[in-house]
Amino acid sequence: MFFEKIQAKIKTWEAAERVVAQWQVSGETVVFTNGCFDLLHYGHIHYLAQARDLGSRLVVGVNSDQSVARLKGPDRPVKDEQTRMHILAALASVDVVVRFDEETPLSLIECLKPDFLVKGGDWTVGQIVGADFVLGRGGKVLSLPFVEGFSTTNYVEKILRTNDK
Repeated sequence: MFFEKIQAKIKTWEAAERVVAQWQVSGETVVFTNGCFDLLHYGHIHYLAQARDLGSRLVVGVNSDQSVARLKGPDRPVKDEQTRMHILAALASVDVVVRFDEETPLSLIECLKPDFLVKGGDWTVGQIVGADFVLGRGGKVLSLPFVEGFSTTNYVEKILRTNDK
């Protein structure tokens, strides 16, 4: 029964658009963020909790496997998109998870029309895809503080170095 609750958080674009609109009509504030979330680590958990604290609901856009490979290289992702989406959906801070195939989430952001758009501190507000759209609708765009020492790429490199020994 609990697994079904996790799966229910994973939505198509159309279902996510409907639920976000319902929340907003009810006066709830919707926060959107996105990423690959290949190897979920403390930095991700901290960042997602901070994002959720900004509003009533948190929607997470997840790059598809093909999108991650285009962005990060042919050996990525480490975990397939279904695994990554289910791990995110299992987090209490996350209300909806939705996959996108493009290299950027711009079309998804335009579809969902979030009140807040956030990324981690390794992104400046000017670099955040969709910032102009959200700001143009009266929303807010934030770059949340980066937690130093946590990087999926660094973890992958460490695993590869360990296996080479």
